Amino acid sequence: MNSIITLDYTSRTSIYEQIINEFEKYVALGILKPSEQIPSIRELASDLGINPNTVRKAYQELESKGVIHTISTKGTFISNNTNTIIENKINKEIEEIKDKIKELEKLGLTKEEILKKLK
Repeated sequence: MNSIITLDYTSRTSIYEQIINEFEKYVALGILKPSEQIPSIRELASDLGINPNTVRKAYQELESKGVIHTISTKGTFISNNTNTIIENKINKEIEEIKDKIKELEKLGLTKEEILKKLK
């Protein structure tokens, strides 16, 4: 099985955070649907060529965020509350954009100049 998760080994973002971000992105985009089964920890670790503990840590975080849930002996699935997940992802992205705008303003650009450059 080819993994839907793509890792950037040159990124400053840790591997487990990249896994979390990828799953959240695919849920937000509707690529991963509610109740859809995802690979087991061992399967994903094997596909990505990484330590299973790294995937375990990512899955634990995703579970605590409500993105996934595990059913004993059945597997791990995308949660049914994807609207909340999508809203949280959008809010996170908007906050990052606001931070970037603040950085550009510190460099002397006005909001109008920033918008003009974005167009």
